[in-house]
Amino acid sequence: MQQLKTGLKQVAFAAAILAAAAPAAMAQTNVSVSGLVDVFAGKLRNAGDANSRSVVNSGGMTTSWFGFKGSEDLGDGLKANFQLTSFIQADTGTQGRFPGDTLFSRDANVGLSGSFGAFSLGRELAPNFLPTILFNPFGDSFTFSPLILHTDVPLFNGSSWTNSVASDTGWSNSIRYTTPNFGGLTANLHYQFGEVAGSNGKNNVGLNLLYFGGPLALTAFYHNAEINNPLNVPVGNVQPAGNLPLPSGLSAARQTAWMVGGSYDLKAAKLFATYGQTSHDIDLDDKTTSLGATVPAGPGKFLAAWAQTKRSGTAIGADQKRNTTSIGYDYDMSRRTDLYAVFMNDRITAQNNGNSFGVGIRHRF
Repeated sequence: MQQLKTGLKQVAFAAAILAAAAPAAMAQTNVSVSGLVDVFAGKLRNAGDANSRSVVNSGGMTTSWFGFKGSEDLGDGLKANFQLTSFIQADTGTQGRFPGDTLFSRDANVGLSGSFGAFSLGRELAPNFLPTILFNPFGDSFTFSPLILHTDVPLFNGSSWTNSVASDTGWSNSIRYTTPNFGGLTANLHYQFGEVAGSNGKNNVGLNLLYFGGPLALTAFYHNAEINNPLNVPVGNVQPAGNLPLPSGLSAARQTAWMVGGSYDLKAAKLFATYGQTSHDIDLDDKTTSLGATVPAGPGKFLAAWAQTKRSGTAIGADQKRNTTSIGYDYDMSRRTDLYAVFMNDRITAQNNGNSFGVGIRHRF
């Protein structure tokens, strides 16, 4: 009997310890490590390049990255969240997208989420990023996606072609609010502080809308931003016209930009279309149209995309036009790994035409 009493006491004591420990265990932050490695081999020649170059490069379809994210359940539907993710150049093992890029230039933020939506503080995606990558067949390819090349990638060659959308694809020193999902519709509101002593600094403001309802998806974004986004990178990598010589001798300081887009999944094919404009505080304007489609075929899909940007204004003199077309095939080896092959043609008014191709592998972890 005494042994039974002793055993019952031990069980009760253990249960008390577990009960006391349960709230602490529930309050622990769940942290996950994830990332993506994408490397391709091929030849690259953008419009304006004198010659092609043979490469083994990182990020043919997606910029390689790795990082950490986590959340803590605070009770009553409230959560604390964080993200710390870094870009890498997997072909060389170099950190960042380019020399001078910050360690966690992809994400570095912390915030709260609940029935009210979500708030976060730190380095966030820029308002244009999700609408752009989600509404073109090549996603976030900064090498082969015509829409991404036109909106986000300057050409450091004789063409002096600058990206249409200013202020990087991520905003540092920013606040973002994401609304709850209203029948498939969400909105993200962004504000970026300039942190300049004695003045309001380079304050950027923007928003985007994302709607997903069955086969139909729609998007829009708007921003009013300084040309020089406050990120510590070398001049020339921070885009666009304000940092490069213009025939007029003028330089832009601020930009407004907007874009609308949509996609429709017909099962036999998924169609994409976008249209956007950028305007500056000098006479310099871009109008960008993109069309594309993906077609399932076997264990993968064919990809086709085209983008055209018409650039006008006294700041550049004669009007310019850029047309970029890409076609490819993306073969799914598993849910995490795919192989791809892409061919791209790139043309700019009064510049050498460029043809590029690449064959690569992408793995998610």
